[in-house]
Amino acid sequence: MTIPDYQTLMLPVLRLSAEGGEKRVADISDKIADHFNLSAEERDRYLPSGRQRILHNRIHWAKFYMTRAGLIASPMRGRFVATQAGRDLLATNPARIDIDTLLQIPAFREFYRGEAENAEDDEDESIEPKITTSTPEERIEAAYQEIHATLRRELLQRISQNSPAFFEQLIVDLLVAMGYGGNHKNAAKQLGRSGDGGVDGVINEDRLGLDRVYVQAKRYSSGTTIGRPDVQGFVGSLVGLGATKGVFVTTSTFSGGAREFVRHLSQRVILIDGDSLADLMIEHGVGVRPSQEIVLNRLDEDFFAEEA
Repeated sequence: MTIPDYQTLMLPVLRLSAEGGEKRVADISDKIADHFNLSAEERDRYLPSGRQRILHNRIHWAKFYMTRAGLIASPMRGRFVATQAGRDLLATNPARIDIDTLLQIPAFREFYRGEAENAEDDEDESIEPKITTSTPEERIEAAYQEIHATLRRELLQRISQNSPAFFEQLIVDLLVAMGYGGNHKNAAKQLGRSGDGGVDGVINEDRLGLDRVYVQAKRYSSGTTIGRPDVQGFVGSLVGLGATKGVFVTTSTFSGGAREFVRHLSQRVILIDGDSLADLMIEHGVGVRPSQEIVLNRLDEDFFAEEA
């Protein structure tokens, strides 16, 4: 079963919060996971940011909305319990609790109408908030992933429109940004040495030059797949040079056979395809620049905690 959305979680969260004293999200997450027969992988699945488990995030938002509806109270930091209103609702034996249910409560309706982006006229009773099944963090991260994917495609398109010399310089810029080669001057000298068979260049792995990484960079169209023979040729060059580390970079893709081949080598060979190249450029700020920065703040529970 897939991880339930936060509205589906409202009823079980409220039921558990009404059982025997204050609860924490950590106290009820396993019980909810058991209730919905979630697998170990689903229980530990994180949001794309990697900062919070999806299940925990959805429990938090189910709890948050029911708190705004007066069904749950938070007597102290990180703990919650069902209110009398929450217990009264459970006594009616509801089949489901969701946003539509909470909108029947005047206090929540006022809060939710103010929160909804499309509630432009609070005096117009015909305007209803847009109800979604994803949490705010999930919507933000989905938008981020869409923007990221678009930027990745744009980067690869622009690389394909530029010259091979530009692509070589791009690899230099990226390797230096990642901490290889010491500086642009030294990296350019190293990467500029070509003619060693399947090796386009060599770059210092560290600033002191204690170890070297051999590089091959191929700028191909997105429809081209680099197969095992090309990678074997590169590895053969490494063997001839007595090298133990190599990076094969391309703007296209590698075949499954090529990737399987490098898994069993004594040399350490990394294959970087077009998507990975674009991701590294974005991560290390090569060919991109910030457009807008959004900071998401959370309530500081410690600030509001009064000493007894």
